[in-house]
Amino acid sequence: MKPKLTLVGAGPGDPDLISIKGVKALKQANVILYDALIDPILLNYAKKDCQKVYVGKRAGIHSLSQEEINQLIVDYALKFGHVVRLKGGDPFVFGRGFEELLFATTNGLEIAVIPGITSAIAVPAIQGIPITSRGINESFWVLTGHTLNGKLTEDLKLAAQSSATIVILMGMTNLSNFVNIFKTLGKEKLPIAVIQNGTLENENAAIGIIDNIELLVQQKQIKNPAIIVVGKAVELRKKLYNII
Repeated sequence: MKPKLTLVGAGPGDPDLISIKGVKALKQANVILYDALIDPILLNYAKKDCQKVYVGKRAGIHSLSQEEINQLIVDYALKFGHVVRLKGGDPFVFGRGFEELLFATTNGLEIAVIPGITSAIAVPAIQGIPITSRGINESFWVLTGHTLNGKLTEDLKLAAQSSATIVILMGMTNLSNFVNIFKTLGKEKLPIAVIQNGTLENENAAIGIIDNIELLVQQKQIKNPAIIVVGKAVELRKKLYNII
């Protein structure tokens, strides 16, 4: 059993959005280490004797530290062979996937990457919001809701000055701060969407403008996990669904 790590992106939530190659990796795994946002139905693809280990993190509640997860990957691979690290979305989009791969290869493991569909694009798409559209914007930014030190990223202030569509992941706790940045720039009427449980049956969305989004989020009782989408492209969904 040659020790190997396969990093698999499970997609944005809907278990049908994992890739065929990702499913094949799950079927071959001797051990699967999976995260909190993974639909448990995906684990049904595993072999009967496959070990399934939960290593999830949720809003500051961590079952294991990142260092402990890194070491677990190596330990399981050396003992059992093929380890699949199953992560939500795409592991290279704020998913610490590279850190895990680097630790694995440094410790002698063979490595492979199977990308996943990132929620930054898929979740707005399900709501009819295109990340880019001709004549509306020429770029999009995908930002983290908080940095390593817990502060707001300075990149948001730069992005807010542009015409780009801005997608903020893991940003619900800082929504008020984000809103204030746009208000300072005089963009109170800029369209914004906050989408919880994107691509799932219990998806919940508040869609409005900077001026009223906090009230709408409160009314809709939207909580984590949610993503924030800001920009003129958000308003295009009205044309798609004939919303007045």
